[in-house]
Amino acid sequence: MGLTSDEITVLGQKVRLLQLAAGGFRTSLDSVMLAAACPAKAGDHVLDMGCGVGGASFCLLHRVPDIRLTGIEWEPAYLDLARQNAILNNAAEKAAFIHADIRDYKVEGRKPVYDHIIVNPPFSEAGTHTVSPDPIKAKALGHVQDDLSLEDWINAAHRLLKSKGSLTIIYPTSGTDKIIRAMGKRFGAIEIIPLWPRVGVDSKRVIIRAIKDRQTPSIIRAGIVLHEGNGAYTEVAEGILRNAKSIG
Repeated sequence: MGLTSDEITVLGQKVRLLQLAAGGFRTSLDSVMLAAACPAKAGDHVLDMGCGVGGASFCLLHRVPDIRLTGIEWEPAYLDLARQNAILNNAAEKAAFIHADIRDYKVEGRKPVYDHIIVNPPFSEAGTHTVSPDPIKAKALGHVQDDLSLEDWINAAHRLLKSKGSLTIIYPTSGTDKIIRAMGKRFGAIEIIPLWPRVGVDSKRVIIRAIKDRQTPSIIRAGIVLHEGNGAYTEVAEGILRNAKSIG
């Protein structure tokens, strides 16, 4: 029996996404925020590593339609849905989705071609969480022993990015130090952008942007408060999540 899918919408119903109806990774606020933080401009080539069904990819294409986008994904079920989503969002001529392991993926000519890379890496270290009974979801969340390490993701990004290209990552705030260590001296101009659930509450997610081969010092931005005290989205969050505003 084949896997079934259902359709959701994001960005105020401007982007349509097919995702697995049961199990698997679900497109979330993280995907929208990741896309909003990518500094791509018209004519740039963007790589979405571990793209899933293309949630971040199509949010970025909606905001910056005149880019080229490539997504790489290892899980065939996600890859098939990403390709369907390209048609659903009239982006089949702009977006290509490739089956690949990020550790082995190479571009023709061996010269880096990507101006920007976005990535939402699995964040649950194998052996530290209750493993999801769904094998696809377990892989996406990092619950399995053969999961890629954070260093694998950053090493791949460094290999594939043009010099002075940008890397944008969304990750649990508790792992910020791991990302900085993995980047080492290969990336600079690091921007740390906390996402605050509400005023006075500790950050659970952080966006980190960095530039390959740059030595500029790091900076911690003010970040984004997501919710008002009553639970409603703040004006800034609403602009990003509903109206495709960028995170500057």
